[in-house]
Amino acid sequence: MSISTELSELTGEYVIDPAHTRIGFVARHTMSTRVRGQFAEFGGGARLDGGDPSRSSAQLTIHARSIQTRNQQRDDLLCGKFLDVDNHPAITFTSAHVRHVDGARYKVAGDLTIRGVTAPVTLDVELTTAAPAPEGDFRVGFTGSATINRRDWGVNWNSMTALMVGPKVTLEFDVTAVRTS
Repeated sequence: MSISTELSELTGEYVIDPAHTRIGFVARHTMSTRVRGQFAEFGGGARLDGGDPSRSSAQLTIHARSIQTRNQQRDDLLCGKFLDVDNHPAITFTSAHVRHVDGARYKVAGDLTIRGVTAPVTLDVELTTAAPAPEGDFRVGFTGSATINRRDWGVNWNSMTALMVGPKVTLEFDVTAVRTS
């Protein structure tokens, strides 16, 4: 975080800058292989309250069909059998509570919806940047992750899949957001 920026200076409404944001995941396939992927289309924003972070909020909508793992056959399978994007085109996260842990670290609890199933998840978040950009706007950057059990959201295909793909998926994000007000 920029040394000259105080938390109180962060207060405002923000939108995600998709050109400088990555929303991704890591899942274990078979015994030793990790599959990494990301989503190409998403949007969202946040309301930050630098004076009282517990009053901050965030929301994210991911277009599930935009999944990319660098393997078209796998992407098609993930869209069809795992995520059922024809019936559930969006993956969403809506925060319910933000807690300041220490320094630039936060816990953001909220509801994650995948395949029409909503379940609670807590994200570990770190504020990495907060400064004016060369374009003249003010930007903040956050990184973070959460590990979920995909089965809690019904993300499974068949019994063979349960053996071939590990149940734990790590959600990762590196977000840049631009203040709009």
